[in-house]
Amino acid sequence: MSPPVSLNPIPVAAGEPPAAIADNPVMQALTWAATHFIGLFQASGETFVGLVTGILPVLIVLLTLMFAITTWVGEDRVTRIVQWAGRYAITRYTVMPVLAVILLTNPMAYSFGVYLPERQKPAFYDSAVSFVHPVTAFFPHANAGEIFVWTGVSAGVLTAAPDKYPLLALLYFVVGIVVILIRGMVTEGITRLLIRRQGLTEVFDEYDRAFLQARGRRAASTAPAGGEAGAA
Repeated sequence: MSPPVSLNPIPVAAGEPPAAIADNPVMQALTWAATHFIGLFQASGETFVGLVTGILPVLIVLLTLMFAITTWVGEDRVTRIVQWAGRYAITRYTVMPVLAVILLTNPMAYSFGVYLPERQKPAFYDSAVSFVHPVTAFFPHANAGEIFVWTGVSAGVLTAAPDKYPLLALLYFVVGIVVILIRGMVTEGITRLLIRRQGLTEVFDEYDRAFLQARGRRAASTAPAGGEAGAA
């Protein structure tokens, strides 16, 4: 007669308890993955709550303020200010991009280039795109999607010397204006050089004539309304 078959395939020493599920490496890995998977969304929720009670109200108020200023001043006056700033190199690469970024925000700020001739548009874009980070020091609404750049720059100063935070913001803003002026002037010079080297002078002269004609037509279309208002 054959001996009875044991129903326990895994030999266990006498007096030794079976291994707990928590000590199983597979279960440990699954538990770790589940914990951190849920933790990811919990951390995201905490960050969102921090934004709702922190930066989001500031962005909404700033956007409302910029819209109100544009409405009070009037779109026509803002347009004339931008056109005036585009006539001179210094204001073209300081006042014009600063107003564009603050009022229209990124990326709509580049549409102010429509008030410039073709040969000056690359330089204006270079100056405007270089200001979308320094502007967040005082106007975070202008480039809210990349505000992490400014927060990364200021995090150390805010922790080590909070009283120096306003000075850092001011220097960041002012240095940004200096940099966009330099970039605009250099890019305009490079653009003119490339136009001459590639024999495109006549082409861009034609662009300039078309630009002046279009500007004249816009001025003529607004002149009668101004004359009637003055007569009244």
